[in-house]
Amino acid sequence: MLVSDLHYDLRKLDWVLAEAAGVDLVAIAGDVLDVGSALPLDAQIAVVLEYLTRMADRTTTVVCSGNHDLDHRTAEGEKATAWITEARGAGVVVDGDSVEVADWLVTACPWWEGPHSLARMEAGLALAEARRSDRWLWVYHGPPEGPLSWTGSRHFGDPELPRLLDRHHPDVVLCGHIHQAPYVDGGAWFEQREGTWLFNSGFQTGPIPAHVLLDLSAGRAEWWSLQGQGTIDLGEAQAS
Repeated sequence: MLVSDLHYDLRKLDWVLAEAAGVDLVAIAGDVLDVGSALPLDAQIAVVLEYLTRMADRTTTVVCSGNHDLDHRTAEGEKATAWITEARGAGVVVDGDSVEVADWLVTACPWWEGPHSLARMEAGLALAEARRSDRWLWVYHGPPEGPLSWTGSRHFGDPELPRLLDRHHPDVVLCGHIHQAPYVDGGAWFEQREGTWLFNSGFQTGPIPAHVLLDLSAGRAEWWSLQGQGTIDLGEAQAS
């Protein structure tokens, strides 16, 4: 199950926690925190770490950082996320880590802010690729420029992701970041680029996050939101 951009909404975190035991994988594609909240980040982090720990007790939980999750600067002066690594000890798969789920390798890709953090992320992908024996899934906050990055007025695509897709050829990439993409003309909740399927569930207000349920063994994806739903057969590439 893909969710993203929870932005420290405890109602959404409660919903994901309740659903976790019924799925093989919870993938949170970044922005678990909310830098715009009146609550300090340290307080948000403590609560979110507890939620992630409880999710990991119920199912495989993979979380990548997003731009709202940044909490410090590296030695090179680039923004980065440190707090998320604290969840690793509780069994959560976080930035730079990979886990095998059935016959899939699942990798969490950290948000990058500059050449140094980008290089570290790429080095992590190279290490993960060495483990790849079959199919590969990335959890990566920012989608590439295209329908998943379209706000209705402009694109906010990750400029490096197309190159990384061409280099590594993952089978599936689970994204977030662009809240509006599934709801606007020219946007979408899924995209196929050659052999890679990409998804962005989008953002909605309320207690239930927009989400994508993937049955990868059956080759099927289902998107749910209050504004609309959709299904796609990944073999036939026909949406309804």
